[in-house]
Amino acid sequence: MPARSAFEYAVVRVVPDVEREEFVNAGVILYCEERALLVARIELDEARLLAIAPDVDLELITGHLAAISRVCQGGAASGPIGQLPLRERWRYLVAPKSTVLQTSPPHAGVSEAPAEALERLVARVVRPRT
Repeated sequence: MPARSAFEYAVVRVVPDVEREEFVNAGVILYCEERALLVARIELDEARLLAIAPDVDLELITGHLAAISRVCQGGAASGPIGQLPLRERWRYLVAPKSTVLQTSPPHAGVSEAPAEALERLVARVVRPRT
């Protein structure tokens, strides 16, 4: 049986009007130090976002969401933040912000397969319920 690993995750939220405090969950970022894993799964429901903010700039939002994934992947294309060690990138991504993109407080979990846990989290907190 594979060893279980502790991980942390945060929900990515699009907050189109900070004063109204309405948001749409748009993804999950997962960090597992033991497995050197930092990954984001972004799935923005554009129709849902437009329902609460009809005049939101979708191109701007999707560009910023894509940047989260690039920072997780690291490398030259991710800019200076993407050059930092995994733990520092994680801390940067989940630091409290008062902008259109925010994250939930980090939560903890344990799994034999953190990448599979990410998929379950996205299904539970991001995708519409059927």
